[in-house]
Amino acid sequence: MRIAVTRETVAGEARVALVPDLVGKLTTAGYEVAVQTGAGAGALNPDRAYAAAGATITPNPLEGAALVLSVQPLDPEIREVLWPGTATLSFFPFPPGSAEMEARRAGDLTTFGMEYVPRISRAQSMDALSSQALVAGYRAAIVAAGRLRLFFPLNMTAAGTVPPAQILVLGAGVAGLQAIATCKRLGAVVKGYDVRAAAAEEIRSMGAIAIDLDLPTLEGAGGYAREMTENRAARQQELLAPYVAAADALITTAAVPGRRAPLLASSKMVRAMKPGSVVIDLAADSGGNVEGVEAGNVIQVPCASGTGTVTLWGGANVASQMPSPASRLYAANAVNVIMLMTRDGAFDPDFDDEIVAAMCLTRAGGVLRP
Repeated sequence: MRIAVTRETVAGEARVALVPDLVGKLTTAGYEVAVQTGAGAGALNPDRAYAAAGATITPNPLEGAALVLSVQPLDPEIREVLWPGTATLSFFPFPPGSAEMEARRAGDLTTFGMEYVPRISRAQSMDALSSQALVAGYRAAIVAAGRLRLFFPLNMTAAGTVPPAQILVLGAGVAGLQAIATCKRLGAVVKGYDVRAAAAEEIRSMGAIAIDLDLPTLEGAGGYAREMTENRAARQQELLAPYVAAADALITTAAVPGRRAPLLASSKMVRAMKPGSVVIDLAADSGGNVEGVEAGNVIQVPCASGTGTVTLWGGANVASQMPSPASRLYAANAVNVIMLMTRDGAFDPDFDDEIVAAMCLTRAGGVLRP
């Protein structure tokens, strides 16, 4: 039974869904692995490495494939040539009722979405959202350090003392905690805030200072934050304003699955920051935590003082900016999913399994997720 790994076609996507080191796990399980020519080049995985691991390198890996593995959803031109009953495994950010969902229903394709892996202990090794957030959080800290024209660590020299940078991280999920940890390793003074009650302890465990705004916590399902009301959001911005103004760099990572990212910092708050300050918004792809952010763009915002600007960096597909480690982690998640769906050397998902059922979006000519 063949698993096909395709080359990514979305602009700017450098990741690959399978790395050479994991090919052997699939072939040992009884699969033939076919990798499209050049699929791993962007993530520094050459064709010869896949071939050495036992994969077949071919311009057309789809022929006879029972499962097509990718990071982003397949291009419609590729999807249209798949045989009815073929399964795909990738991220799948399309809502029910979308043209893509309807095309898959009409084509009798079985669609598995990696972002729908449930947040339960048994599925932790399959959680691609968390693994890619880890990469994005690290990247956010490195971008902040690169764009901020200050040292991150304290330096005491014969010529005088250089104070450490002051970093504020809003959102303490996987990405936020990784950003905090990386900034701390670089020597900055880090403060963090999250609307979830458990986050304060996690922030402190990274060596950062947890900000307490004395507001009710917002616990949501699956460990995520719950969406806040307009009044709560306005009050939170008011209380966060002095912390934002005092920061040399602001990193925002807050997201609510399936919703627009919460607005944490207004343009007024950004303009109150010191000249030369940096804002890194990891939620720019879903609307942004910071007012005025643009995904994939860097904007200079004039300071309210009338002197200097604040750099506003909008993250776009941030995990793909570090494609090698991101691909390694994503591939491990995907292979663990495939192993769960493998029985007797064949791809045979048990649709009564809670993980499989949660991930399956279309099957047998129907749309399964509301």
